[in-house]
Amino acid sequence: MNKEKKDNILPVLRFPDFKNEWTIENLGSLADNLSNRRIPITSNKREKGDIPYYGASGVIDYVKDFIFDEELLLISEDGANLLDRNYPIAYSISGKTWVNNHAHVLKFENKSTEILVQKYINSKSIEEYLTGKAQPKLNRKNLERIRIPLAKDPKEQQKIANCLSSLDNLITAETEKLELLKDHKKGLLQQLFPAKGETKPLYRFPEFKNDGDWIETTLGNCLDYLQPTPYLVSSTDYDDKFETPVLTAGKTFILGYTNEQEGIFNKNLPIIIFDDFTTATKFVDFPFKAKSSAMKILLSKGDNNIKFLFETIQNLKFEVSTHKRHWISVYSKLDILKPKDPKEQQKIADCFSSADDLIKAQKIKIKNLKNHKKGLMQQLFPNVNCL
Repeated sequence: MNKEKKDNILPVLRFPDFKNEWTIENLGSLADNLSNRRIPITSNKREKGDIPYYGASGVIDYVKDFIFDEELLLISEDGANLLDRNYPIAYSISGKTWVNNHAHVLKFENKSTEILVQKYINSKSIEEYLTGKAQPKLNRKNLERIRIPLAKDPKEQQKIANCLSSLDNLITAETEKLELLKDHKKGLLQQLFPAKGETKPLYRFPEFKNDGDWIETTLGNCLDYLQPTPYLVSSTDYDDKFETPVLTAGKTFILGYTNEQEGIFNKNLPIIIFDDFTTATKFVDFPFKAKSSAMKILLSKGDNNIKFLFETIQNLKFEVSTHKRHWISVYSKLDILKPKDPKEQQKIADCFSSADDLIKAQKIKIKNLKNHKKGLMQQLFPNVNCL
């Protein structure tokens, strides 16, 4: 590929041998809109079958009949994801399908054009084409106004489509590998901890085979807790250039980074942070500040291994049924089993740490691939906002 320096409609990066100009087309001129053929079916009226039933975010059910039997591109019509982009808003479908009224249905003559439109829309903000903030909507008129940069030469379109599809296939393969690693860790949990009603694990390291049953205790006997009050962040003016992460035990984990110098938790690491309301937990082995007072900082007591105890918590079957603080009243009193020998705890902990390292490395690999794709998209397509 070589770089173009012309001022006309051209991408920064092009494959060799392509010299023709690009064009910018409205989406409505590139595809036939078949949305008038959509038919929504309420869940209680759907006849169960094996034909995918699509909505704004992909397959939401399977039904007995179909209304389409061809290659199509679906684009979300409404929903918060049009802004949030937690998952793609454009996706290709083929074969027998049923589509409800929450996804626009487009048919392209050229498959390469369809692929490029799909990847372009998924990589760009379309906020200017949306109506409504609380309930974002992409109506048909605005959908067909979306500006799409395209190579005039179909062979160049095909080349770009193949390049991006290959990269997507690689990302998919690496994501599947990540899921396999996660499944492997789940398998370790099942093998290295006693099953319900048992007092010994299914698999035991050779040096501990004759150590007998694990002993019963409670989480509160193994873990002490601290209130997060001295470590709460004063300002939420976060910036990625700051050094200290601000944590939550929830899914987000790292809320942002602060430059506050006081009240940083940096002793007795690693620890576990515990959401007192949801019982969500995170293993933390680096200095941090906290955002919410509804969090406990859990530290190991005596010769108990904190990583072993964290994985023990992951293996607990506990459902939150009421909105209350759980650690003192409930969670600390939960019964657990642990090996008599702290060295066995350490051995199990090391095994999980190795699995975590593989998972972390795989996540980084996928993130780097996605960043590479993002950079390619910026260079393989002209910036229509500058034209």
